[in-house]
Formats: sequence, structure tokens, C-alpha cells
Amino acid sequence: MPAGSQLTLYTSRKHKKGHKSVVAWIIDAARAQGVYGITVLEGYEGLDAHGKMHAAHFFDLADEPTVVLIVADEPSIDALLVTLEAGGVELFYTRTAIDYGRIAGA
Repeated sequence: MPAGSQLTLYTSRKHKKGHKSVVAWIIDAARAQGVYGITVLEGYEGLDAHGKMHAAHFFDLADEPTVVLIVADEPSIDALLVTLEAGGVELFYTRTAIDYGRIAGA
């Protein structure tokens, strides 16, 4: 069973990097490095690292909290973190050591 990391990045739908969303920028950066184990989860509400509430409202989903989960081997996560750091976008993240694999269907 391979070992690696789960990188979890926390942002919001309205967070931008240039003309695109930070979520799209993260996915593009990961894809460019050959990292493909990515899932994006959108939440209803959450508090950021500064204590500010972010919430999805019926008329405005722009402030919806978003989590990007990435699973890959250690060197790929290390390289992705360097790329994200160089991008100049403030992000909070967690990194957890994991084992991962695939279950083959019949």
C-alpha cells in the first residue's frame, strides 16, 4: 500500500488569483505537476483563521467556504506546496500522512 499525504486547503468560492478562482488555480497547479487525486467540497458556513464567518446564502453563494482535498505521494505534495507558496495567495492548509490504494471491482 503506497504512503503519501492528504493536503487539505481551505478557501472560499470568492477568493481569486488574478482572473480565476483560487480553487481553479490550485487544481491547475496540481494538474501541471501530475497530481490528480483532487476533490473539491463546498460548505454551507465556516469561520476562517481570523474568525470571520463565511457562509453560503440563497442570493449570494460567492462567500461559500470551500475545501480542496489532494492525495498524492510525499514528493508530489512537497512540490505542490512550493508552487502554491510561490503563487502569493494566502491559504490555510493541513497535511496528514496517509496510506492509500485502489479497490478493484469484479
